[in-house]
Amino acid sequence: MAHHAHHAPHQRKQKSWFARHKVLTAAGAIVVVAAIGAAVGGDGDGKDDKPAAASKGSGTEKNADGGGDKAKKKADMSGSGTYQVGKDIKPGTYRSAGNKLGCYWERAKDSKGELDSISANDNVVGISYVQITEEDKLFKTRGCKGWYLVTGEKTGTPKTEVPGNGMYRVGVDIAPGTYKAEGNKTGCYWERDKDALHGVDSIAANENVTGSGIVTITPEDVYFKTNGCKDWKKTA
Repeated sequence: MAHHAHHAPHQRKQKSWFARHKVLTAAGAIVVVAAIGAAVGGDGDGKDDKPAAASKGSGTEKNADGGGDKAKKKADMSGSGTYQVGKDIKPGTYRSAGNKLGCYWERAKDSKGELDSISANDNVVGISYVQITEEDKLFKTRGCKGWYLVTGEKTGTPKTEVPGNGMYRVGVDIAPGTYKAEGNKTGCYWERDKDALHGVDSIAANENVTGSGIVTITPEDVYFKTNGCKDWKKTA
């Protein structure tokens, strides 16, 4: 399936109205993420042929930076399945790490399965976070690694170099500072986020990058998300 990018004038930068718009196509197989006038998409190949039952409230993830805790503790949610919020799973922020191309998740307002049912969705490579609210009715996940409920505590050793695909919690997965990624081809996208709701209002700033990209992640940022980029390395 072809993805078409529509380019906005260069002088229009970091406007919230084009921050991110998501369109679901092919029965949920592909999500197209439009950011600053260009389409950044990944194929969610729907590796959900083995649906799993929900793992109800087995506690919070002690090591929020995802160290060796996955081997010690069962995931709060399997990476493939559909879960009722408040019944199968509790509201909160969840983390999944080590994902390959094909991981897809969706927050839904109802179980009609329509486009308007979707509150937010994303294709994931690497680490992802998602905040599931009390207003959400369903959470759908396909082809992902297990999801762990995380605490508000910032534990772990933040890194100063991270892969160009992933969503990183500032102060936990990535240290604040100025980062540079060099040699990017078309399709590199980053955003600084205020929360993990994945809405337009979640974004503090974002940009599409070709070639060398530079971004300053502040201590006030909660997450840094990047797709299709080279590794980000702290320079200051």
